[in-house]
Amino acid sequence: MESNNDTLENVENQAMSKKEKAIKETKSITLIIFSVLLFRSIFFEPFRIPTGSMIPTLLIGDFILVNKFSYGLKVPFSDWEVPMFGISGDPIYILGESKPKKGDVIVFKFPNDRATNYIKRVVAVSGDTIEIVDKELYVNGEKVVTSSLEGTEKSKKILDDMDDRFKRYELNLMTSNTGEKNHVIQFNKNDPTNSYFPKTTVPEGKYFVMGDNRDFSYDSRIWGFVDHKLIKGKAIFVWFSMILPFDNPFKFRPWRIGNKIQ
Repeated sequence: MESNNDTLENVENQAMSKKEKAIKETKSITLIIFSVLLFRSIFFEPFRIPTGSMIPTLLIGDFILVNKFSYGLKVPFSDWEVPMFGISGDPIYILGESKPKKGDVIVFKFPNDRATNYIKRVVAVSGDTIEIVDKELYVNGEKVVTSSLEGTEKSKKILDDMDDRFKRYELNLMTSNTGEKNHVIQFNKNDPTNSYFPKTTVPEGKYFVMGDNRDFSYDSRIWGFVDHKLIKGKAIFVWFSMILPFDNPFKFRPWRIGNKIQ
């Protein structure tokens, strides 16, 4: 017959085994979480597009991947924002720090609220002069080359896929050459609000950014420049696209998966 001491020892061993198993599982989960956060901090981070400011390049509901080391390798977590503890993280670059180019689509911390991420296109870099005349963009005194898409098959395809909230506007779609990027921008023909911006020089270490949906974008024309230290990375491609069920109406766009961001 098993003694009381043996029974007690078995119970203790079982309890110890469960405790060791729980500790081991906790360590594994912690390591996985830390590895994911480390990967997101250094290499790539996913974002979801919640607004229409970058239409037609990016649609509401697009899930994009951002290359976090496009402009240099950073010390992990050095750019994290923790407002509740008063931490405003500025990135510390280990190596390869470089500057965004005109035409790059970047994700950055909004200058007026660093806990919020924005996505826009760089249209002018440090030292450039920028001006808008009758909705035409001029950089260093030269008009950015555009070409109307009105009546083309490409325009029809874009308008068919347009978010419902913008379909009621009379939109003018145009191709634009911004730096080395050829992409599509759009205007509201009946909105004169953003027709002019005074000639301005972009300060050192800063960038002038705009949304491709020019008359529906809250950008540098309104709140100013983006500091280099606020840039999180370069948007590279769409890995999923869906208007979620709590949005209206629900949409799934498999044809956008894998699209490179121009």
